[in-house]
Parts: sequence; structure tokens; C-alpha cells
Amino acid sequence: MRIHLSSVYVDDQDKALRFYTEVLGFVKKTEVPLGGDRWLTVVSPEDPDGTELVLEPAGHPAVGPYREALVRDGIPVTSFAVDDVHAEYERLRALGVRFVQEPVTMGNVTVAVLDDTCGNLLQIARAA
Repeated sequence: MRIHLSSVYVDDQDKALRFYTEVLGFVKKTEVPLGGDRWLTVVSPEDPDGTELVLEPAGHPAVGPYREALVRDGIPVTSFAVDDVHAEYERLRALGVRFVQEPVTMGNVTVAVLDDTCGNLLQIARAA
């Protein structure tokens, strides 16, 4: 068994696609119209056949309270591996990304937490 898809609920799929591709560096893999929304996925350019991240519309009534609680408590909805958290933090800050937690090392892991502009906190992480 392996992870095939993972979802992130977003307020606006167009805005999310721009952020996840133009800022974070993912590439669009799938886009299928589904009424007013789309089945929209992105992947790592380093692993185009790997796990797809679904940019899922946040219209379900349970999504708002779920995301609000996570953001209020500073909990990232997902984590992305990077080679160098400090370098990625600086690169993203230069692009105007707002971080809610600067890089911090906890044991053998360094993490930082950012706002994806679409209602979520995301973590970037590197294990030593």
C-alpha cells in the first residue's frame, strides 16, 4: 500500500493553483472540470508520478470549522520535505510568503510553518 492522493482544502482553486505552482514550485498534473469546481492536482517536479496533492474546494460545511481550528492552534494541515529549511524559508520570504513560525530545530528535524493564502498552514521540514 502507498499514498496516492492527499487533499488540501482551498478557498479558491485558481489562487491555490498559482500559489502551489508559481510560489511553492509544484506542477499541475490533473485538471478536470466538475461543474463549478475542478478535480485539480499538483505534484512535485522531482516525482511527477508520485503522490498527487488535490487542491480540494472548501465548500463542505465541516471544512471551515476544521481549518479555522487548525489555523487558530497553529497546526499545519500537511508537511512538505525540503533539502534546506533555512534556504527555502529565505526563498519563500523573498516571494512574499508569510511565515507563522520561523525555522526551528527540534531534535533532528528542522521545520517552519507558512500561510498558503488559501486558508491553510503548511509546514516545510527537513530531517537531519
